Amino acid sequence: MAEVLNTVDRIDVEAVNAKHKRELYKARVKIFPKRVTGAFRQLKWWIMAVTLGIYYVTPWLRWDRGPDAPDQAVLIDMANQRFYFFFIEIWPQEFYYIAGLLIMAGVGLFLVTSTVGRAWCGYTCPQTVWVDLFLVVERWIEGDRNARMKLDKGAWSPGKWRKRISKHILWILIAIATGGAWIFYFADAPTLAVNLVTLEAPAIAYTTVAVLTATTYVFAGFMREQVCTYMCPWPRIQAAMLDEHSLTVTYNGWRGEPRARHKERVDHADTKYGDCIDCNLCVAVCPQGIDIRDGQQLECITCALCIDACDSVMEKVGSPKGLISYATLSEYDGNVAGGNVTTTWRSFIRPRTIVYTILWSLAGFAMLYMLLTRDRLDINVLHDRNPVYVALSDGGFRNGYTIKILNMETRQRTFRLSIVGITGATLSLAGATEAPTGDLQITTPADDQHSVKVFVTAYPQHLGGETTPFTLLLSHVDGEETVRYEAIFNAAKAAGNAQ
Repeated sequence: MAEVLNTVDRIDVEAVNAKHKRELYKARVKIFPKRVTGAFRQLKWWIMAVTLGIYYVTPWLRWDRGPDAPDQAVLIDMANQRFYFFFIEIWPQEFYYIAGLLIMAGVGLFLVTSTVGRAWCGYTCPQTVWVDLFLVVERWIEGDRNARMKLDKGAWSPGKWRKRISKHILWILIAIATGGAWIFYFADAPTLAVNLVTLEAPAIAYTTVAVLTATTYVFAGFMREQVCTYMCPWPRIQAAMLDEHSLTVTYNGWRGEPRARHKERVDHADTKYGDCIDCNLCVAVCPQGIDIRDGQQLECITCALCIDACDSVMEKVGSPKGLISYATLSEYDGNVAGGNVTTTWRSFIRPRTIVYTILWSLAGFAMLYMLLTRDRLDINVLHDRNPVYVALSDGGFRNGYTIKILNMETRQRTFRLSIVGITGATLSLAGATEAPTGDLQITTPADDQHSVKVFVTAYPQHLGGETTPFTLLLSHVDGEETVRYEAIFNAAKAAGNAQ
């Protein structure tokens, strides 16, 4: 008997565990968003067209930087360690500009979220944009919501196979174009495109295209709302950015409740109902598959398509628009209390948004100032270590230096190298047949680092001892720029005592 009871208990425990497991790992319910028209949908169309246009077209734009520089307007040249953005060129040692842009992007995202909620997620996030693009293809081939739902439940037929295969082929082509456009930012786009077609591109190019094709196809075609809900951390972070004055997509329950369909309103004419007719159109158009009438939810990306849907219904039934609208919590609470509260531009001006705006502006102005005043010339000097100095037959001493001149302009330039701090010191290029002179002219190629070996000769009567500090002065022959490098001249211990 005891064994039977133990067996029954074990079965019950396993059944409970299985139930909990099913609840914890709920299968995805496929969402079929209905197409809607309206101001916010139109705004999303424009944003999608602009952002996709920028992404796909930018690598093909040309920018003349001279004969010795690439002519691609936006180029991340990993081989030569350069980043080109139209007239701006960023070198590896100037990576702080990229850090500054990331800071501005982060603070800007905080500012946008604290004022208008998840506007980034609803309108410009790449996941949102590509999902919209994939939905355009899906609706074009399979029809709108009801047709897609019917097709999904229907048996496999030649028509269904044709539609599904056509849809997935177009999805894959879009995904390939997405991965292909990305790699064009890292090499000359026309050349790389030819190499890709002729199978002469490097393996890393094909690998990158394959990875981005797969992620775009899977994320935009199959995972969609799951990426926003489970993979993206921003829905959880945004809670710290919002307050009672932040605009979010809101169902104004104070006006819509109690909700009722038309038949209920007719059957209970003596009951006072709200404006919501419970048509569920706001749910049908939602790409996340949520009901905005349940209040603020983690899944909501504030795309505002439910506003367009609800406004169209309100217009048809003769009720005022705005049952679902962008509203703040303070506005909502004020209307619940019986007031007539509306959000004005003054609600955006508060300590949080002021701080974000100041930080964002300071970062932007600092980067702009540094960009406008940055040097396009740099010098680095390496003293010979063996030998440290050479004693000459005429009593002088000679030191060798490797001088690296960084010409950060896209044109060849000539510079004058001279010495300050040691009287009578002369310069000569290693291997040159000309006599040492007080200065040298060095021509550097465009957009490159040029190294030269230079000998400095000085005599004991002009030296201060075993080590004498001096300055190497590098200036453009036209006087455009000048840089200095503090160096040391080495000699014998008693060099400075000889007069």
